[in-house]
Amino acid sequence: MTSTPIHSQAAHDDTRTFVEKKRAEKRLAAEEIGVDAVFIDHLVEAFYAKIREDDLLGPIFAERIADWPPHLTRMKAFWRAVLHNSGEFSGNPMLKHLAIPGLELRHFSRWLDLFYETLREAEGHSAATDLVGARARMIADSLLTAIEMRRNGLAGGRAGKELPHA
Repeated sequence: MTSTPIHSQAAHDDTRTFVEKKRAEKRLAAEEIGVDAVFIDHLVEAFYAKIREDDLLGPIFAERIADWPPHLTRMKAFWRAVLHNSGEFSGNPMLKHLAIPGLELRHFSRWLDLFYETLREAEGHSAATDLVGARARMIADSLLTAIEMRRNGLAGGRAGKELPHA
């Protein structure tokens, strides 16, 4: 006979309260260095304006995004989820990127170069650049590594080591 643990509503409520508290702490810490919703909105708008004009990345995005306002809304939610732990983004960016043929180090390096350039232009606090830049690099590294490991197995496991830093 197996016993099944019974979780009380109080335990569930405690967990929810803890998660909400941690989300608020992360958001407040980011906002203290200027990474608030307005900053994120501006960063996303300015960054993707550069992406659309870029000779290397612009065509890749143009093939996949016909209606930019919904994409920008989604990217703003993504970055709020990353930087504020807002919990508002759902989806799997990894699957989207794995489905794009031909992505390689040069694409992710260029993406980061444009991101860092946009971030420096928006900078109000160096800690904000450090935080947001580190998260962007971590995301690029993760996506590139997954793509390379799918192509080359474990040999692709350090694919992102040459990516630029902020």
